[in-house]
Amino acid sequence: MRFLSALIALTLIGTMAALSNARAGDVKIVKAEASQAADKTWRFDVTLLHADTGWDHYADLWEVYAPDGTLLGKRVLAHPHVNEQPFTRSLSGVEVPDGTHEVIIKARDSVHGVSPQEFELKLPR
Repeated sequence: MRFLSALIALTLIGTMAALSNARAGDVKIVKAEASQAADKTWRFDVTLLHADTGWDHYADLWEVYAPDGTLLGKRVLAHPHVNEQPFTRSLSGVEVPDGTHEVIIKARDSVHGVSPQEFELKLPR
């Protein structure tokens, strides 16, 4: 009986770990900030969290969108950040249309593609 209980417990733990790993594969946008430059373009600083494992699986991109879905800018991440989590990268020179008061940031990893998370950022105007 003890053996059966232990086997069931191990099976449940394994199933829970597998489900947790499946959900942990997406990139998480932890934080984002925006600031406007003198030339009226914008700089975005975005902090991502992802379980990068190396070149085979890493957060490789984040993008800034207008509320209507127009792509305003993208930051390609050129390498994995295995030992730097979470990490922040910037993108300058982004042109945001006048009258836009918020943007949407999306992130992607090299295995799962674009994360379902959409980070809404109010612009400090």
